[in-house]
Amino acid sequence: MDHIRSFQHHPSSVASSSPRYTQHSVSEHTATLPVNALLLHHLNLNPNSNPNRNRNPLSEQICSLVCQSYYQQTHISFTPPKLLLQLDSESLTHDRAITVVASLAVEAGSMVALSFLYWAIGFPKFRHFMRLYIVSATALIGNKNLERANEVLQRMVKNFAEAGKLKEAVDMVVEMQNQGLVLSTQTMNSVLDATLEMGLIELAENVFDEMCKRGVTPDCATFKLMVVACCNMGGVLEAERWLNAMIERGFIIDNTTCTLIIDAFCLKGYENRIVGYFWKMVEMGLAPNVINFTALIKGLCNQGSITQAFELLEEMVRRGWKPNVYTHTTLIDGLCKKGWTEKAFRLFLKLVRSDDYKPNVHTYTAMINGYCKEDKLNRAEMLLSRMQEQGLVPNANTYTTLIDEHCKAGNFVRAYELMGLMGKEGFSPNIYTYNAIIDSLCKKGSFDEAYGLLHKGSVHGLQADGVTYTIFMSVHCRQKQMKESERLFEEAVSLGLIPSKKTYTSMICGYCRYGITSLAVKLFQRMSNHGCFPDSITYGALISGLCKDSKLDDARNLYDAMMDKGMSPCEVTRLTLAYEYCKKDDSCTAMAVLDRLEKKLWIRTVNTLVRKLCSEEKLEMAALFFHKLLDKDPVVNRVTLLGFMNKCYESNRYGLVSELSERICEGNGKCCHLGCLSCWLDARAS
Repeated sequence: MDHIRSFQHHPSSVASSSPRYTQHSVSEHTATLPVNALLLHHLNLNPNSNPNRNRNPLSEQICSLVCQSYYQQTHISFTPPKLLLQLDSESLTHDRAITVVASLAVEAGSMVALSFLYWAIGFPKFRHFMRLYIVSATALIGNKNLERANEVLQRMVKNFAEAGKLKEAVDMVVEMQNQGLVLSTQTMNSVLDATLEMGLIELAENVFDEMCKRGVTPDCATFKLMVVACCNMGGVLEAERWLNAMIERGFIIDNTTCTLIIDAFCLKGYENRIVGYFWKMVEMGLAPNVINFTALIKGLCNQGSITQAFELLEEMVRRGWKPNVYTHTTLIDGLCKKGWTEKAFRLFLKLVRSDDYKPNVHTYTAMINGYCKEDKLNRAEMLLSRMQEQGLVPNANTYTTLIDEHCKAGNFVRAYELMGLMGKEGFSPNIYTYNAIIDSLCKKGSFDEAYGLLHKGSVHGLQADGVTYTIFMSVHCRQKQMKESERLFEEAVSLGLIPSKKTYTSMICGYCRYGITSLAVKLFQRMSNHGCFPDSITYGALISGLCKDSKLDDARNLYDAMMDKGMSPCEVTRLTLAYEYCKKDDSCTAMAVLDRLEKKLWIRTVNTLVRKLCSEEKLEMAALFFHKLLDKDPVVNRVTLLGFMNKCYESNRYGLVSELSERICEGNGKCCHLGCLSCWLDARAS
C-alpha cells in the first residue's frame, strides 16, 4: 500500500491523526488486530460486550425519538429521510451517538440507523468523528446491507477530505474491506474523486491501480473522473491516455464531459485530434447536441480552420440541430479573425433578419473587433450606435476594443470619451482598457501621461497586471534603462505575476540591443522556470544579439536548437547568421546554416544574401552563392542579377559576370557571351 503510505508525506495529509495511523501503514496494523477487533477497538468495548448493554434510559429515549421522526415522514424507502429531532446535539456525547446508531441498526433496521447518522454528521461535532462512521458501517455489514455500508464510507471520505483528512479516511476504507466489506466501485470512485479534488493526479493513478488489484471494477464514472481532472489541470496528453482507455472498454462520455474535453483540447491547440475523438464517440453512440457542435466549431475557428468549421455546421444541421446565436457568433468571430469581415458581415445580417435568433452583445462585439482590425473605425462606430438602438448595452469588452483601436489611430480624445461612457453605463474600465491606452501612449512617447493614467487607475483600486509591467519594461529597454526594467521584472515576479513570453522577449531584446548578451542568455534560460517557452521571435532576438557580439558558435547552437524544435527562423535571423559567417570567410558553415531550410526559404534567403554581399563588395563570395543558387533554381531573380552585375562592372570584375553569363545562357540554350545576357534580361523583363 505504498500509495496510501505516501499520504503521510503530502502537505494535505492529516497532521492530527492518531499515532497508530501516522506511524504505520494500514497493512501493518491489520496484522496486529483480530479480524473483528477494529469495531471493538473504536467502541472501547471488550469482545464479550454488545452495544445494547451500554444503553441507558436516555439512549433508549433518543432511539425512540429517532424512530418516531423516521416513521412520521413520507419518504421513499431507498432514501433516508431528513430527521426532525427535538434534540440538542451539544448534549449528545460521542459515545452515546455510537450506542444509538448501533442499537438502531439492530432493532429498527439499516435505514433508521442511516437516517440518524446523517442527522448527526450534519453537526460539526460529529462530522469528522471517525468512530461514528465505522460503527455505522460495521453495523450495516452485520445487517448484510453492504450497499448502505459502502454509502457510509463514501460520505466519510467526502467529509474527511474536506477537512484535509483524506489519508485517515482512505486507510479506514481499506481496513473495512479487510473486515469483510466488499468495496463498491462507487466507494472507490469517491476516494478517487477526493484525491483528484486535491489535485493529486499521480496519487489518483495509484488509487486506480489499487482499485483494480482489490477486484473493484472501474466503471464509466471512474474514467470520466480521470479524464475531467486531467483536462481541468491542462494535462491534455494525460487526458487523451485515459480517454483511449475509456474508449477501449466501450464507455461513452456524456455531453457535458464532451464539451469540457473539446474545450481543453482546443485550448492546447489539439483541434484536429479532438475532431477524431468526437466522431469516434458519435460512432459509439454519443448523440452530440448544439453545445458540443458549437464548442468544436469554436475550436476550429480559433485554429483558423474556417472551412472545416462550416462543414461541421452543415453536419450539425443535417443531424437536426439548429445553430443558435452562440454558434453564429463563434463563426462571425472566426471569420473576422481570419480577415474575412465582409463574409462575417453577411452572416451577421442573416442573423439580424432571422426570426429565431438576434445578434447579442457578443455578436456585435465580434463584428466591431473585426472592423477595428481592418482599421474601419467608422463601420465599428456605426455598429456601436446600431446595437444601442436595438437596446443592447455594450460591455467592457466592446468599449475596450474600440478604445484600443482609437488609441492606435491616435484618436485619444475619442478613446477618453468612450472610457467616460463606460462609467456611465455602469462598466468600470478594467486593466485591459487601461493597458490599451497606456501601450499607445508609450509608443507615442507620452510616458508621463501613461504613468499618470496608471496612477489614476490604482486610486480606483485597479491592479497592474503582467501586460502592464511588460509595456513599461519595453519602454525602459528602448531607453537604455535596463536597471529599471530589471527592477520592474523582479517586482512583477514578487507580486506573483508570471512573466509571459512577450515579457522575456522584450528583456532579451533590450540586453542584446546594448551588447549585454551574457544576461540575455541567463534570462533565456530562466524562461522555463515560469512555464514560458521561447518562440521564433525570442530565438531570433538572442541569435542576432550573439552574432552582433561575435559569439557565432553560441548563435549557431541556438539556431540548430530552434530548427530541431520545428520552428522556422525569420529572414532576418537566417540572413544575419549566414552573413556573419561569410564575413569571416566561412562560406561552408554559412551554407550549412542555410541548407537546413526548405527550398523556398533557402532560395529567398540566398537571393537576399547575394545582394547583401554585393553591397559589401564581397563579390567572390556573392558569386559562389549565386552559382549555388543556379544549382537549385535555374530561374534567376532579376533584381539579384542586376545588383550583382552592377557591382561587378563598378569593380572591373568582368570575369565573374562572364562565368555567370555562361551558366545562365547554357540553361536557356543560347550562345555564351554578355550580349546574350542582356537579351535574356530583356526577355525576362517582358
